[in-house]
Amino acid sequence: MSAKAKAKAKAKAKAKVGRFIMNTEVEKFLKKTNPWQDIMVELRLILLKTKLIEEFKWRLPCYSYKGNNVVIIQPFKACLGLMFFKGTLLKDPQKILVENGPNSQASRRLEFRSVEELTQHASVIKSYIKEAIAIEESGQKIEFKKKPESLPEELKDIFTKNPKLKTAFNSLTPGRQRAYILHFSSAKQASTRVSRIKKYIPQILKGKGLSDG
Repeated sequence: MSAKAKAKAKAKAKAKVGRFIMNTEVEKFLKKTNPWQDIMVELRLILLKTKLIEEFKWRLPCYSYKGNNVVIIQPFKACLGLMFFKGTLLKDPQKILVENGPNSQASRRLEFRSVEELTQHASVIKSYIKEAIAIEESGQKIEFKKKPESLPEELKDIFTKNPKLKTAFNSLTPGRQRAYILHFSSAKQASTRVSRIKKYIPQILKGKGLSDG
């Protein structure tokens, strides 16, 4: 075998953990300087040994099962989070899941501040991930509150000028509508709200939600 062929085979071997292939974009992401880099590397090793598929979404390592997002690694200023997209369905016997935001009806996350803390909770992490996969396999859905959120004025104005967009938005599921409204409304300045709305117009017209690929 030539030196070039050996190097290629070695690179290919390094890109695998067991039978799972590592995502090259995640590889690049992990090589960047980050205060939680060591924890992310260890957490990733746990995730790669599950049934989940590693992807790179929203510029973060994301792990899915049969096309559905299950968990995503989130670096925060104060900690590293492992967010479960359907976290509210997890039993959480350890009572260690944290709300991912005041308006979140579905996601919950685990938080870590050191490799030691991650190692201590390794078995718990694995059990939570296993349960999250089982939830996807069972087809369980989050029952979102039906109370509609108030539309930001900027969105109402754009609807007036673009009836097609209004129709497409109203055709979305309540959960997707709510996610968009909360995302648009969370911007403090009107110009930022308008900018966010315009950015997602193509996605809304396609019938996709805020987090859909």
